[in-house]
Parts: sequence; structure tokens; C-alpha cells
Amino acid sequence: MLNVDSSTGTDEPRLTSLSHGGGCGCKIAPGLLSEMLRASPAFPVPEALLVGNETADDAAVYRLNDEQALVATTDFFMPIVDDPYDFGRIAATNAISDVYAMGARPILALALVGMPIKVLSTATIGRILEGGASVCAAAGIPVAGGHTIDSVEAIYGLVALGLVHPDHVKRNSDAQPGDVLVLSKPIGVGVMSAALKKGQLAPDQYRQMIETTTRLNTPGPDLAKIAGVHAMTDVTGFGLAGHALELARGSGCRVELDWRAVPLLAEARELAERGNVTGASGRNWDSYGAEVALSRGFSAADRALLTDPQTSGGLLVACAPSALDAVMSVLRQRGFAAASVVGSVTAAGQGPRLAIG
Repeated sequence: MLNVDSSTGTDEPRLTSLSHGGGCGCKIAPGLLSEMLRASPAFPVPEALLVGNETADDAAVYRLNDEQALVATTDFFMPIVDDPYDFGRIAATNAISDVYAMGARPILALALVGMPIKVLSTATIGRILEGGASVCAAAGIPVAGGHTIDSVEAIYGLVALGLVHPDHVKRNSDAQPGDVLVLSKPIGVGVMSAALKKGQLAPDQYRQMIETTTRLNTPGPDLAKIAGVHAMTDVTGFGLAGHALELARGSGCRVELDWRAVPLLAEARELAERGNVTGASGRNWDSYGAEVALSRGFSAADRALLTDPQTSGGLLVACAPSALDAVMSVLRQRGFAAASVVGSVTAAGQGPRLAIG
């Protein structure tokens, strides 16, 4: 079984031992988050703000002119793995993903760094930053600055900025009845991270986890330009069910997921059946389970995977059936071999917003 040691050769605690919840699993549960946001004061919304927080979208979008809109987002979290370089890569990939999910191309990043400087060496912290910078370089953007603090837990992430034509902005609230849903990456990252923390993740499973969490969602801008692609979001801390629900609520529709078609990381179900489940999975279900209709016989392990917090997850794309071939072609060309049609969008009825078949 894998126990990833620091690549710096120093005698330090495992990074995951310093975090009470790793990766997107440390996000505040959606129900509690909604409560907190309801208490926020309302401000006048400028006409140029094309996307704010009204539908819990992936990023804010502000129109600069007729040809350009600025996309702004931030994301950071505690370690999901023990290797500092991999932690930096995963956190940076996850942060930039929100820019791609809006249909934009990233232009620059700012680093957000909180480290227990009396616990971790400067070499380890440097490897985290190096990992994040390597992903930014792969995305073709500079790390143009940032902010650092001394904190109890290790925290790393980015502010990510991008540009998009206003006509190509893809919200999570524009899905239409009749659309099909495509998921670009397999799920199960949270389950694998739970197994890693318990020392129950095999080396090949770890490599699979790193491969999916460090794969940039670069198809986003090209998908946004396809006629018939109506909505897009990325699947992260609230799990596939939570982000599908956000799409359904925002669009005023109902989403039906075909659970058998949802791609899973290899052996993710077996790991879940052995009890490798994050606490965030249960918190997610407690927050939105009342809005989900499960098919008869849906197992506890499958429910854990449905709500499993995805760190740096895939894109969830709602498109007209006529656009499906173009969408799949873009994803296949970019190496997203697991991309699959996982469901459909229908008109809202009297029942739950999300149905799992």
C-alpha cells in the first residue's frame, strides 16, 4: 500500500495529517453555505456583471467591452495527498478549472499560500509552489503574485483570471429540456483520497488519482463555441449530484442521471464498499438529499460515490443532441477518453429536481 513521503527528504509529518479535510472535501456543505450567503447584504448589481453568485456558478464574469469579458475565480484547500509537488499541481489545476468551465481561456494567476512554517520546511513549501507553477506553465499563464500567511493547516490555491467573448460565456443555468449531459472525467477522487489517508491506496490507484486531478479542463473554451452547447459547469466539492442539482435549479429544469453510464475511477466502488468514504459525502447528502430521487436498490456505496467530493473534477456539459458529436470529438481529441453521456435534461415537474436511474 502507498504511503507517500515528502520528496524533500526532511523528517516532517504527512501533509494529509495536517488537514482536517483534504482537497474539495473541506468545502463547507452546500446547505450551510446557502444559509451563510442568505445573510449577506444585497448590493446593486452593475449591468456589466454577466455572472454573479445568483446560481452558484463557477466564476464571476464581468463584461469589459463588446469583445471581451473578464472571468474571475478563486479556489484553495488543504492537502489531499502527501507529496508536496502533487498537492501543488492538484490545487492549481482545480482552481484554473473554473475559468475553463465558464468557456474562458486563463490569462494569469495569483497564489494563495497559508503554511505552518514551524512544522513544514521551506523546501517542502517550495515544492508545493513549484507544483502549482508547473500547472500554470502548462496552462500558458504566469503566477503574477499572491499572498502568504502563517497558518495552522497547510493551504494552497490560486486566484485565476481569464478572458472570454461575452457571447461564449457558459453558465450553469442555461440548460434546456431535451439536452443531453456529458461528463468529461470519471468520479471517485474523494473515495481514493479517503483510502490514501488510511494507507489503503495502491500505487497504481494513486497514479490514476494524480492523472485525473492534474488534467486541465482545456476543452472548455472550444466546447463553449459549439452551437448547441447550452450550459457547462465543473464537478467539484459538492459531488456529481450537487453540481447536477445546481444546473437543474439554475435552469429551472429537471436532470435525470443514468447511473450505469457514469464513469468511475478504477476500483472506486470497491474502495467505497470497504468504507473509504469522506465525511463531506455525508454532509453533501444531508444538504440536498431531499431533492434527489434514487432508483430502487441504490446501494450505500453508490450513494457515497454520487455525493463524493471531486477535487479537480471534470466538466458537466448540457448540449442539444445535434451538438453531441462535436462535443465528444473535442473531448476525445484532448485526451478525455472516459467522457460519457450520463443523462438528460427534462422540463421541471412536481417531483425532485434530480432523478438517478
